[in-house]
Amino acid sequence: MTPRARTNQLLYQAQLLLDVAPGDDEHQGARKRASEEGALALFELAIDALLRDVCEHAHLAEHDWRSLLLGDDPPAVAEVHRLRELARDGSSWLYRVIGHLEALHGDDGASRPRSPALSGVIAVDRQADLGQELQHCLEAAKVEIAALRQTSEEW
Repeated sequence: MTPRARTNQLLYQAQLLLDVAPGDDEHQGARKRASEEGALALFELAIDALLRDVCEHAHLAEHDWRSLLLGDDPPAVAEVHRLRELARDGSSWLYRVIGHLEALHGDDGASRPRSPALSGVIAVDRQADLGQELQHCLEAAKVEIAALRQTSEEW
């Protein structure tokens, strides 16, 4: 499988997990949180695959998203530079995904049970529905990935 195909596959699988109906039983909340965190984990794998995908021309020794996007000594590759900018832009999809990934790797996880008291209230910030936010991030990522691939192909 090519890096491009793997990136597409992982994004598709993340989308599938987000589209799974949580059911209507006592496990509904746990099933929803499992789907959200599973989709987030696939999103993380997709970011690694994306770096392999759009940086093939640069022949990088490693493609770990943490070191390339958050590290101190990034390679001089336009696609990495663009993703680093997104990782620092508080309004970008990548910035939000990285924040959720940090939570995912923490003790509390990224997905939280929704408080019944908040069911009629519009949620903000950390209380926002992770699944909906990941949906928005996936959509924005797909647009950005298309642009990154076009830049990569020009090389």
